[in-house]
Amino acid sequence: MQTHHLRVHRSDENLAREGQLAYKLAELAVDPVEVSEEVTEMVINRVIDNAAVAAASLTRAPVVSARSQATSHPVSVHGSGANVFGLDPSRRTSPEWAAWANGVAVRELDYHDTFLAAEYSHPADNIPPILAVAQHLAEKRALTGREVVRGIATGYEIQVDLAKAISLHKHKIDHVAHLGPSAAAGIGTLLGLDVDTIFQSIGQALHTTTATRQSRKGEISSWKAHAPAFAGKMAVEAVDRAMRGETSPTPIYEGEDGVIAWLLDGPDAAYEVPLPERGEVKRAILDSYTKEHSAEYQAQAIIDLARRLHNNYPLILDDVDNIASVVLHTSHHTHYVIGSGANDPQKYDPTASRETLDHSVPYIFTVALQDGAWHHVDSYAPARAQRPDTVKLWNKVSTVEDPEWTRRYHSLDVNEKAFGGKVVITLNDGSTIVDEIAVADAHPLGARPFARADYVAKFRMLAEPVLSGAEIDRFLALAERLPELSPAELGGLTIQAEPGVLASVATPEGIF
Repeated sequence: MQTHHLRVHRSDENLAREGQLAYKLAELAVDPVEVSEEVTEMVINRVIDNAAVAAASLTRAPVVSARSQATSHPVSVHGSGANVFGLDPSRRTSPEWAAWANGVAVRELDYHDTFLAAEYSHPADNIPPILAVAQHLAEKRALTGREVVRGIATGYEIQVDLAKAISLHKHKIDHVAHLGPSAAAGIGTLLGLDVDTIFQSIGQALHTTTATRQSRKGEISSWKAHAPAFAGKMAVEAVDRAMRGETSPTPIYEGEDGVIAWLLDGPDAAYEVPLPERGEVKRAILDSYTKEHSAEYQAQAIIDLARRLHNNYPLILDDVDNIASVVLHTSHHTHYVIGSGANDPQKYDPTASRETLDHSVPYIFTVALQDGAWHHVDSYAPARAQRPDTVKLWNKVSTVEDPEWTRRYHSLDVNEKAFGGKVVITLNDGSTIVDEIAVADAHPLGARPFARADYVAKFRMLAEPVLSGAEIDRFLALAERLPELSPAELGGLTIQAEPGVLASVATPEGIF
């Protein structure tokens, strides 16, 4: 790896284009290095994972809304159109709107992959816009599964590398500001665009995708699922404009009125951004990890810890009145973003939205402790959240930041990097139950690391209520052949709901 030194430059310094981060990212996107077999296999896993969580969300209101918006637009005139999850593959729409609809479907349940470092990310959010463009232009540009894999590898590499170096949340900027540039670069790799075109598209994508983190604070709304889809849609449009010769604000990161100077660490800021050398394999996807449970990633290990405690102490924990307090000692992020340190009363509100509850580790720990399990629908049901014994225990759960867990959270050593914590349950007789967990069971270093069979099982579990058995088998067989797919076969990388599934929910109307 190489390290790119990033700082703010005055306008009169005339920072050369070749020295700008956006240009370095564009050079990375055009590097012809082949994707390794290991990375290719993980790309396939994540394509399957995205389809799994999208299938489970097909009838949820935000997804229905986004899909109805997408299908209100015709296929663009210069391609074949892109597929929308749930619909007949022959019904296509414009690629930016397919990226929008599919991005919301993938993100709605907060159930796909994650990478956490200086910034947070769900790098599989790169897949919907890259795949939508591939489907739209497959025949026209003779795109195959190989180009799709290459584009996705670029998207992951850039978003993960940016997340390792540049914190957005510290300045209350939403993490999708790293996604716009990564998706634009991934599309550039897919299409084989030149470095200057990709450079301009990265700048435009960044400029249009910087927004505040209020979408993940307080009363969390359905926009949480829409935010990454919007970034993907903006990336498609940015690449389109750049291909037509349009340019972007430059230098977008380093300018004295740019992103770093006014949205991040200010005029005196400096960052060290790790990037692969030319000819070095893009391996960042291997640093990311998917979710076994539908909840914020920092809650994954906590759910597994709660399951273990449920099994080990059933008699003591069965009666809420036995428990005086529950304190989770954990990282800064877990405490301040999804823990009691956020000071959000909504995190203890039994009538809160699903989006709010999946960002409440006190709620999540309570339900997982009581049930010994976690379910992407049942665990968030209003009746479950409002159960009196759950509410009583929930209000006894708090979090505190532990400097050691914060240090491990930010460690660059993958063998000690951790997203868990220690729980101290104090009983009314003064005795305590203490246990801890470093990483989720499904993490590469966890008790049961996810492998291809687990991704397939997750897809089958989530898809069976809405897809036919034949459709499930068809999609899996095609996805596992991803690098070999012909232009005509790329349109099959979608899922079609069984008859009546989509019609079972009302379709909202708007302007389009």
